Amino acid sequence: MNVGQAIIDATTEVFSTMLMVDLEVGETVEGKDGDIPANITSMIGLGKDIRGMLAVHCPAVVAKDITGSFLGMEVTELNEDVKDAIGEIANMVAGNMKVAFGEDGKNIEIAIPTTIIGDSFRTSGMAGAHRVAVYFTMNNEVFLIELKYICSSGD
Repeated sequence: MNVGQAIIDATTEVFSTMLMVDLEVGETVEGKDGDIPANITSMIGLGKDIRGMLAVHCPAVVAKDITGSFLGMEVTELNEDVKDAIGEIANMVAGNMKVAFGEDGKNIEIAIPTTIIGDSFRTSGMAGAHRVAVYFTMNNEVFLIELKYICSSGD
Protein backbone atom coordinates (compact mmCIF):
# COMPACT_ATOMS: atom_id res chain seq x y z
CA MET A 1 0.00 0.00 0.00
CA ASN A 2 1.17 3.52 -0.77
CA VAL A 3 0.78 5.13 2.65
CA GLY A 4 1.33 8.66 1.36
CA GLN A 5 -1.46 8.24 -1.19
CA ALA A 6 -3.72 6.74 1.50
CA ILE A 7 -3.15 9.86 3.65
CA ILE A 8 -3.91 12.10 0.66
CA ASP A 9 -7.08 10.18 -0.22
CA ALA A 10 -8.33 10.04 3.39
CA THR A 11 -7.65 13.72 4.05
CA THR A 12 -9.02 15.14 0.80
CA GLU A 13 -12.18 13.05 1.21
CA VAL A 14 -12.78 14.33 4.75
CA PHE A 15 -12.25 17.96 3.76
CA SER A 16 -14.36 17.77 0.60
CA THR A 17 -17.30 15.90 2.16
CA MET A 18 -17.35 17.35 5.69
CA LEU A 19 -16.08 20.90 5.13
CA MET A 20 -16.80 21.39 1.42
CA VAL A 21 -13.16 22.46 1.01
CA ASP A 22 -10.82 21.37 -1.76
CA LEU A 23 -7.26 21.08 -0.49
CA GLU A 24 -4.09 21.62 -2.45
CA VAL A 25 -1.84 18.60 -1.94
CA GLY A 26 1.80 19.42 -1.31
CA GLU A 27 4.96 17.45 -0.68
CA THR A 28 4.97 13.94 0.79
CA VAL A 29 7.95 13.35 3.07
CA GLU A 30 9.00 9.90 4.18
CA GLY A 31 11.42 8.99 6.92
CA LYS A 32 12.91 12.17 8.27
CA ASP A 33 11.41 14.46 10.87
CA GLY A 34 11.13 18.06 9.80
CA ASP A 35 9.72 21.36 10.87
CA ILE A 36 6.07 21.07 11.77
CA PRO A 37 4.09 24.28 11.19
CA ALA A 38 1.76 23.94 14.16
CA ASN A 39 0.18 25.72 17.09
CA ILE A 40 -2.26 22.85 17.54
CA THR A 41 -1.77 19.13 17.08
CA SER A 42 -4.30 16.37 17.44
CA MET A 43 -2.96 12.83 17.72
CA ILE A 44 -4.69 9.46 17.55
CA GLY A 45 -3.06 6.25 18.64
CA LEU A 46 -3.35 3.21 16.37
CA GLY A 47 -3.26 -0.42 17.46
CA LYS A 48 -3.47 -4.01 16.19
CA ASP A 49 -1.79 -4.67 12.80
CA ILE A 50 -0.65 -1.04 12.42
CA ARG A 51 0.70 0.44 15.64
CA GLY A 52 1.58 4.09 15.92
CA MET A 53 0.11 7.56 15.73
CA LEU A 54 -1.73 9.68 13.20
CA ALA A 55 -1.35 13.41 13.81
CA VAL A 56 -2.90 16.54 12.36
CA HIS A 57 -0.56 19.53 12.81
CA CYS A 58 -2.02 22.99 12.12
CA PRO A 59 -0.94 26.58 12.53
CA ALA A 60 -3.54 28.62 14.40
CA VAL A 61 -4.98 30.23 11.25
CA VAL A 62 -5.71 26.85 9.64
CA ALA A 63 -7.16 25.41 12.83
CA LYS A 64 -9.51 28.40 13.14
CA ASP A 65 -10.50 28.11 9.44
CA ILE A 66 -11.26 24.40 9.84
CA THR A 67 -13.33 25.07 12.95
CA GLY A 68 -15.15 27.95 11.26
CA SER A 69 -16.04 25.65 8.36
CA PHE A 70 -17.42 23.09 10.81
CA LEU A 71 -19.42 25.63 12.81
CA GLY A 72 -20.43 27.95 9.99
CA MET A 73 -19.04 31.02 11.76
CA GLU A 74 -15.83 32.97 12.19
CA VAL A 75 -13.52 31.63 14.89
CA THR A 76 -11.06 34.14 16.38
CA GLU A 77 -9.20 32.20 19.09
CA LEU A 78 -7.80 28.76 19.84
CA ASN A 79 -10.45 27.49 22.23
CA GLU A 80 -12.26 24.25 23.11
CA ASP A 81 -14.24 24.36 19.84
CA VAL A 82 -10.96 24.41 17.90
CA LYS A 83 -9.52 21.54 19.94
CA ASP A 84 -12.69 19.52 19.31
CA ALA A 85 -12.73 20.31 15.58
CA ILE A 86 -9.09 19.35 14.98
CA GLY A 87 -9.61 16.22 17.07
CA GLU A 88 -12.59 15.33 14.91
CA ILE A 89 -10.56 15.88 11.72
CA ALA A 90 -7.90 13.52 13.11
CA ASN A 91 -10.60 11.01 14.00
CA MET A 92 -12.20 11.10 10.54
CA VAL A 93 -8.86 10.88 8.69
CA ALA A 94 -7.83 7.96 10.93
CA GLY A 95 -11.20 6.31 10.22
CA ASN A 96 -10.63 6.63 6.48
CA MET A 97 -7.09 5.25 6.91
CA LYS A 98 -8.55 2.32 8.87
CA VAL A 99 -10.78 1.51 5.89
CA ALA A 100 -7.86 1.81 3.43
CA PHE A 101 -5.64 -0.46 5.53
CA GLY A 102 -8.58 -2.85 5.96
CA GLU A 103 -8.84 -3.17 2.19
CA ASP A 104 -5.16 -4.13 2.32
CA GLY A 105 -5.95 -6.88 4.86
CA LYS A 106 -4.79 -5.01 7.96
CA ASN A 107 -6.95 -4.51 11.05
CA ILE A 108 -6.51 -1.23 12.94
CA GLU A 109 -7.97 -0.03 16.22
CA ILE A 110 -8.24 3.73 16.74
CA ALA A 111 -7.91 5.50 20.10
CA ILE A 112 -9.58 8.72 21.22
CA PRO A 113 -7.83 11.87 19.93
CA THR A 114 -5.54 13.91 22.15
CA THR A 115 -5.12 17.56 21.22
CA ILE A 116 -2.45 20.00 22.38
CA ILE A 117 -2.13 23.75 21.82
CA GLY A 118 1.09 25.70 22.17
CA ASP A 119 3.84 27.66 20.47
CA SER A 120 6.75 25.29 20.95
CA PHE A 121 6.36 21.55 21.29
CA ARG A 122 7.67 18.34 19.78
CA THR A 123 6.07 14.97 19.38
CA SER A 124 8.01 11.75 19.48
CA GLY A 125 6.96 8.22 18.78
CA MET A 126 8.24 4.71 18.73
CA ALA A 127 11.85 4.01 17.86
CA GLY A 128 12.15 2.41 14.45
CA ALA A 129 8.73 3.58 13.26
CA HIS A 130 8.11 4.52 9.63
CA ARG A 131 7.12 8.15 9.12
CA VAL A 132 5.06 9.51 6.26
CA ALA A 133 3.95 13.14 6.29
CA VAL A 134 1.88 14.99 3.71
CA TYR A 135 1.64 18.77 3.47
CA PHE A 136 -1.67 20.31 2.45
CA THR A 137 -2.71 23.89 1.73
CA MET A 138 -6.07 25.34 2.78
CA ASN A 139 -6.81 29.02 2.12
CA ASN A 140 -3.13 29.61 1.24
CA GLU A 141 -1.95 28.22 4.59
CA VAL A 142 -0.04 24.95 5.08
CA PHE A 143 -0.83 22.14 7.51
CA LEU A 144 0.46 18.61 7.86
CA ILE A 145 -0.95 15.12 8.32
CA GLU A 146 1.63 12.69 9.71
CA LEU A 147 1.59 8.94 10.27
CA LYS A 148 4.27 7.26 12.38
CA TYR A 149 3.75 3.51 12.41
CA ILE A 150 5.07 0.00 12.75
CA CYS A 151 3.32 -2.68 10.75
CA SER A 152 3.17 -5.98 12.64
CA SER A 153 2.61 -8.12 9.53
CA GLY A 154 5.12 -6.63 7.09
CA ASP A 155 4.77 -3.47 5.06
